[in-house]
Amino acid sequence: MNRILIENLSAIIVDLPTIRPHKLAMHTMQNQTLVILRLRCSDGIEGIGEATTIGGLAYGYESPESIKANIDAHLAPALLGMDADNLNVAMQKLDKIAKGNTFAKSAIESALLDAKGKRFGLPVSELLGGRVRDSLEVAWTLASGDTARDIAEAEQMLEARRHRIFKLKIGANPLEQDLKHVVAIKKALGERASVRVDVNQYWDESQAIRGFQVLGDNGIDLIEQPISRVNRSGQIRLNQRSPAPIMADESIESVEDAFSLAADGAASVFALKIAKNGGPRAVLRTAQIAEAAGIALYGGTMLEGSVGTLASAHAFLTLRQLTWDTELFGPLLLTEDIVTERPQYRDFHLHIPRTPGLGLTLDEERLARFRRH
Repeated sequence: MNRILIENLSAIIVDLPTIRPHKLAMHTMQNQTLVILRLRCSDGIEGIGEATTIGGLAYGYESPESIKANIDAHLAPALLGMDADNLNVAMQKLDKIAKGNTFAKSAIESALLDAKGKRFGLPVSELLGGRVRDSLEVAWTLASGDTARDIAEAEQMLEARRHRIFKLKIGANPLEQDLKHVVAIKKALGERASVRVDVNQYWDESQAIRGFQVLGDNGIDLIEQPISRVNRSGQIRLNQRSPAPIMADESIESVEDAFSLAADGAASVFALKIAKNGGPRAVLRTAQIAEAAGIALYGGTMLEGSVGTLASAHAFLTLRQLTWDTELFGPLLLTEDIVTERPQYRDFHLHIPRTPGLGLTLDEERLARFRRH
């Protein structure tokens, strides 16, 4: 049997409008920028992947522009002519020639998996060991910053049976103002919904101690990344005293970070993100570390579009247990898309079909309209 070779890789920056501004502690998103990777193989099959950041360099070390530049100049040339079906060799080569760059590598690994799935007629989840579920419950972020508006939005989501898990982005405002905002929303929703908070590293340890007590006393289920990722000793102390579980997010920049956090006991929940680990297969290595250490799992998001969301979903479908469900709502934040059929959300879940590869086809007209030139 002839080997199938990688013939071409191209990275395209796409700017898509969102339904509303999305307020984070460090940045307010007015739209979302995706890097779409197209990988063409010698048998004519194309695989697609996506790399998406939140707020560009305000959030992490890679931006859409740097992702495209490094793929075009370094990562893509290294893979040309290689076996398209041998992901181990391809990804090990990228790790050898480029440190970090996990967002770019995730897009490439996703595209390789998509192409291989199409070639063998298998969903990506089956290439990752086999799914144990067909759908994933999905949380929604209430990020307007206005208490009444956030409550009304949550009520609409409950009525439509779209979400019953809500995350609140806090940390940019004074502590007591944020706590008042969160407690009011939890009281309005009561036991009908799970309410969680994401501080995005914006508290110091003293604020976290105060915040944890109020949040725990008022029924908040989960607290995400309250203090700086570099304050490891503080994370350990807070994890030992918090009345609500603490989730590590920004603290996990790699699979190696996950091992270190687990060994130190710095969090009781891990947010899994394919972009920050280097791809769907890489994120499953982080999940295995967490499971071995008795750490619960949450399927996180970088607010990817449809391609990145389904790449994440196929990995999460294979996990034994997702105690804290997922946050794969990225496509719902967009008013436009670049795929012919958008992911299906109903009855609080994202439903993932058993079609080959990721199960998506690019809409060439929309891709041309929204790509950045």
